[in-house]
Amino acid sequence: EVQLVESGGGLVQPGGSLRLSCAASGFTFDDYGMGWVRQAPGKWLEWVSDISWNGDSTYYAEQMKGRFTISRDNAKNTVYLQMNSLKPEDTAVYYCAKGGGGRTPYNYDYWGQGTQVTVSS
Repeated sequence: EVQLVESGGGLVQPGGSLRLSCAASGFTFDDYGMGWVRQAPGKWLEWVSDISWNGDSTYYAEQMKGRFTISRDNAKNTVYLQMNSLKPEDTAVYYCAKGGGGRTPYNYDYWGQGTQVTVSS
């Protein structure tokens, strides 16, 4: 029923930018906060960012603050992650997720399939 479909990942050079999108369906989108988490190969799941139901409140992991911006368009049932000044250590699979809170990757009730972001020269 619930579907979260990420897009926008790809290969980018260090210092470059990408914008990820997450198309949501199967639930009342503006009843829920949304978030992004990521996982690099062989590493633990890492919380990236959360946004409140109406977009009024945003939260970022310290490593992303000032470089990443989360936003949402409730009319389009879509959440975005604008990523600037990308670093090789940002390389990971990025997942869109429903719910969230607490600045952890373990407070969501649904994840998307993920989109690969690779930052390399």
